[in-house]
Amino acid sequence: MRVTFYTLGCKVNQTETGALAQLFEENGYTVVPGGEAADVYVVNSCTVTNFGDQKSRKWLRRAKRENPGSVTVLTGCYPQAFPKEAAAISEADVVTGSGNRRAILADVQKVLEGEAERVIDIRPHRKGEAFEELPMDRFAEHTRAFVKVEDGCNRQCAYCVIPRARGPVRSRAETSILQEIRRLTGAGYKEIVLTAISLPSYGTDTGSSLVELVEKAAAVPGVERLRLGSLDPDMLCDEDIARLAQVSKLCPQFHLSLQSGCDKTLRAMRRPYTTAQYAAIVEKLRAAFGDALSLTTDVIVGFPGETEEDFAASLAFVTGQRFLKVHVFPYSRREGTPAYDFPAQVPEHEKENRSHRMTAAVEAVRAEEASRMEGRRADVLLETPLSATLFTGYTRQYLPVLVSAPGCKTGDIVPVTLGAWDGRRCRAEYAR
Repeated sequence: MRVTFYTLGCKVNQTETGALAQLFEENGYTVVPGGEAADVYVVNSCTVTNFGDQKSRKWLRRAKRENPGSVTVLTGCYPQAFPKEAAAISEADVVTGSGNRRAILADVQKVLEGEAERVIDIRPHRKGEAFEELPMDRFAEHTRAFVKVEDGCNRQCAYCVIPRARGPVRSRAETSILQEIRRLTGAGYKEIVLTAISLPSYGTDTGSSLVELVEKAAAVPGVERLRLGSLDPDMLCDEDIARLAQVSKLCPQFHLSLQSGCDKTLRAMRRPYTTAQYAAIVEKLRAAFGDALSLTTDVIVGFPGETEEDFAASLAFVTGQRFLKVHVFPYSRREGTPAYDFPAQVPEHEKENRSHRMTAAVEAVRAEEASRMEGRRADVLLETPLSATLFTGYTRQYLPVLVSAPGCKTGDIVPVTLGAWDGRRCRAEYAR
């Protein structure tokens, strides 16, 4: 039996797809790349935007049209958040949510063996439910290993459907995390990325903390670099920052969630900080990590009620923070969220216009920040080989790099001298 996967959305989704692929392989399936014929087609959905839902439906229709005898599966955040809508998609033979991933295999088998024509297996999230273990031992397309440590979110931001899609905060047991990291370093992975739906919430339900986990993970033999996923600025206290700065293996790159650089918009979004508070956290990070620090973030444009003046304020704040990378998103109206019914919805064409303007501005800053690093020495994790000697990779600051490194291989960490920024990557020279 052959199975293929199509993954939308965040690093957590990508990690979960990898775990599902491993689960199918352990039960006799062969995982094949997209575009090849398969017996089972699985889409791991994202529902952050309407566009994500549309892509899931389109992919399912195409899979069923081109392979009418196959079993098609819709899983993930989309059916969890919108179960009735997802269950009505006739092209999906199996529909499951985000809380019972291990059941997918049994559900697929029921359809394959003729026990059921369709299986709808969406289980509501409940307070007090346990973290679902989906261990990973290998990553087919990555030299970095992604370790999921938490699921769910307890926040109620006005625009966000994720609490519905993922349920309440559930932290993974520390022993399980550290065991997985040991397996991964034993398999040769040198960089570990801790991922989660709400990473700074790790341990809030178990009496532990993210900082404690970072310290213990960094101490695992074989870990050379440790990287964190997205963080909320208001959940980083002075003690946390000071302790993190003492972890030498922690990459000094922080994805610090912003969403808007306008205080009025932040209040409407129900984000629990102001721009001044955000800037204060940034300054504390810069003081603790020095010139090595790099910052990335997310920004939403066109939120309901955002005027041209509000957008200008957001643009000025965002560019002033000197982010190395900014992910810009036009606001996507999601049914069931408070913002869905907010007045003064911004027209789609204006959202796109603001998205283009914000993107152009932050890309200019990105080029300036990358150019500022020219001439510095850095260590690069070699990732994608473009030839026998030419690789792309990332520095500890998550600066993308292109380097010729004869005699090296994917997964090696090599010293380089950073060169000019070409608009996509920094050209670097291998410093043997």
